[in-house]
Amino acid sequence: MKETAIVIGGGMGGLFTAALLAKKGLKVTVLEKNKNIGGGLQSFKKHGKIFDAGLHVVAGMHKGGSLHKICCYLGILDSLKLEDCSDNLTYFSSGKTYHIPNGREAFVDALASEFPHERRGLEEYVEALYAVTREFDLYYLRPSDDFFTSVSETAMMPADEFIAQYICDERLRDILAYMNPMYAGVAGQTPAYVHALLNVVFLNGRQRFVGGASQLANALAKVITDAGGCVKAKTEVTRILMRDKIIAAVETADGKCYTADVYISDVHPRHLISLIDGKGLSKAYTERVNAMPVGYSAFMLFITLKEGIIPYDNINHYYQDDYGLAWQRVDSRSWPNALMMMTPPEENQGRWASKIYAAATMSYEQVSRWADTRRKHRGDDYEQWKRRHIELMLSKMERLYPQLRDAIDEVVAGSPLTIRDYFNTPEGSMYGNIKDCNNFALSMLPVITKVPNLLLTGQNVNLHGICGVPLTAVSTAEVVVGHNTIIEEINNKYNNLYGNN
Repeated sequence: MKETAIVIGGGMGGLFTAALLAKKGLKVTVLEKNKNIGGGLQSFKKHGKIFDAGLHVVAGMHKGGSLHKICCYLGILDSLKLEDCSDNLTYFSSGKTYHIPNGREAFVDALASEFPHERRGLEEYVEALYAVTREFDLYYLRPSDDFFTSVSETAMMPADEFIAQYICDERLRDILAYMNPMYAGVAGQTPAYVHALLNVVFLNGRQRFVGGASQLANALAKVITDAGGCVKAKTEVTRILMRDKIIAAVETADGKCYTADVYISDVHPRHLISLIDGKGLSKAYTERVNAMPVGYSAFMLFITLKEGIIPYDNINHYYQDDYGLAWQRVDSRSWPNALMMMTPPEENQGRWASKIYAAATMSYEQVSRWADTRRKHRGDDYEQWKRRHIELMLSKMERLYPQLRDAIDEVVAGSPLTIRDYFNTPEGSMYGNIKDCNNFALSMLPVITKVPNLLLTGQNVNLHGICGVPLTAVSTAEVVVGHNTIIEEINNKYNNLYGNN
């Protein structure tokens, strides 16, 4: 057990890890470079409306879900306002919409009603999804014998081949891959376990934050400060000082030094390497980290609406130009051939929507010519490029909302450069490092490093997003306080309150 910890980066992973350690009695200091903590949990205001910068759909908050258990353990459930939601998938070519409800049985029934000849295949496919997830003790917060999990050949096969084992209809195969934009799925590369872990957690129940995802960041920060810790925004770590092959201190942009027993990095591993003074990490480790491919980025619209024109709904709308595109890489020539949009809920949400969020995946190559520029100083050619892409997005969105142009009050757009600079991720990656079933070693980083007092957390270690980041935080925190210690405490508290789940 260490007594003090410094967390470099106040994103979702850093805050969850810090809160878990604070709960165990450590004095934790979180150092975040941005003025707002939370990373993907950040919210911002435009025209008086709250928009989420990153996290828009929550999963795992159903009774018995891993996130529900972790938040229960941390004592923050009552401070989170959520509403249930579901998904629709529409193909522009035919106008056909498929509803994707919550719940395993409802999911099978909904798609089997459209593809009755595939009912048995759907049932076997869903059972196989759950079987893959059961290979991961951490996913269910089960105590395990080791930090590292070996998985089956099925879990490591390409996700597109995994689907094809059970489903013959190519249209249905495409539908089952509709969540690819949530994890940068690539045919022949993305492992089945990534597809399974994310799909199952969303099958069990989707929700959205009412009033912004920053409420989760603020709740985690309160856990830390209530335990005597500190969360410092606008405090960028610029240098990590080494002595005798361990970290001696971190230095911030304002010239201050911070010391602790253990240091935990929530920043991208490439950025972490650039901060380390001297030869703290081996050349092989550095080369491996720098060679890890990053996931693709996105172009995002945050639209403020005039009152009483666009109806509010609690559905996340996914669109594709046609069948057969789910596994294609992002192509600038046909962009956007797929997009996701929603009307996020506000406090006391009424009949009419006040805002729309929309996003389409995008490769960094589309903005690489402005890579050396900074926000608000990218030039007129960049602004013209951005306006063209806003128009391309709005043209697609009008198919759902024909009255959209009349309803728009203001449009704010974010490109891969915005994401790169806002979240400090290489190439504006939204999904962490790419997981490749053909090169597993290049896909994964353990939370333990060769520097004895340096650990990793966040979306670049295991899984990204609300599914993976809190679970990785548990793994990281348990390296400090003891393997299975936190998991057993989480389950004991949860079972006392809700019974054995």
